[in-house]
Amino acid sequence: MSKRENDSFSIEDLMKSFIKENNLSKGMQKIKAEETWNKMMGPGVATHTTSVKLQNKTLVVNLNSSVLREELSYGKEKIIKMMNEEIGEDAISKLMLV
Repeated sequence: MSKRENDSFSIEDLMKSFIKENNLSKGMQKIKAEETWNKMMGPGVATHTTSVKLQNKTLVVNLNSSVLREELSYGKEKIIKMMNEEIGEDAISKLMLV
């Protein structure tokens, strides 16, 4: 019988290495961006959001309320900053509200 190695790794470290080895970081950023939008904006904005997509560092958010779109457009820079802080990296450089 072979001897087992008793090296212990945290699940977080294992997931990070798996994501890096399999080139999944961009896909994970897309998922994090959508989850972060719903979390940061709350249920009021989430109900009027039809889709959230991250494409080439641009977050494209489809809203079904023109009034909400106009209100959010005033705070685009703040939203980008808060989203990047929550994601933990500079994944977003531009916000498009459609």
